[in-house]
Amino acid sequence: MSLHADALALLTAWTAPGPAQEALRERYVAHLEAHPDGLGRSCRPDHVTASTLVVDAAGERVLLTLHAKAREWFQLGGHCEPGDTTLAGAALREATEESGIAGLLVDPQPVHLSEHAVPFCGGPLADGRPVHHLDVRFLAVAPAEAAYAVSEESVDVRWWPVEDLPNPELAELVALASDRLALDRLGQSTSSCIDDGGSTRAAADQPSR
Repeated sequence: MSLHADALALLTAWTAPGPAQEALRERYVAHLEAHPDGLGRSCRPDHVTASTLVVDAAGERVLLTLHAKAREWFQLGGHCEPGDTTLAGAALREATEESGIAGLLVDPQPVHLSEHAVPFCGGPLADGRPVHHLDVRFLAVAPAEAAYAVSEESVDVRWWPVEDLPNPELAELVALASDRLALDRLGQSTSSCIDDGGSTRAAADQPSR
């Protein structure tokens, strides 16, 4: 299955956590149906991206990056690459590259969608409109005592308490991720998680849907 086919199937089947997220899901599906290249950065003005909210083993902190261009704290993520075969895999690759953490476990189901203008992504269109990222956000748990590193794409990387986020725009994402983790730890859902070795493992105590 191609990356495009995987993303389209994933978003078509995904159950959105509310009306606003459902509207975005429909928007993303329509975009992919209309654009075979809809995950590439060359697809303008919109293209699908993948990111990951990394939480610690206790679910009390999130690992964020201070983006070099935006100068804001965000979850880890970025553009899909030609070698990516799944959207969750692209999110995991980006999270591993930007955090330096080995052994991340990513839930293959999205946790949140966000469409936002990105003025620095290839520059504006001829008519002045900015490019939009149609970001698909996943959830990953870091191993206990995981050591992180600062990549070339970041000014800083740091753990932040979930109740003291540096960027209020992340509040909805973190709340949804916390809800997902709470359900899993109550044993109300199970799934397979993708690790950074490319394998899939069943994990009732890891984020799932």
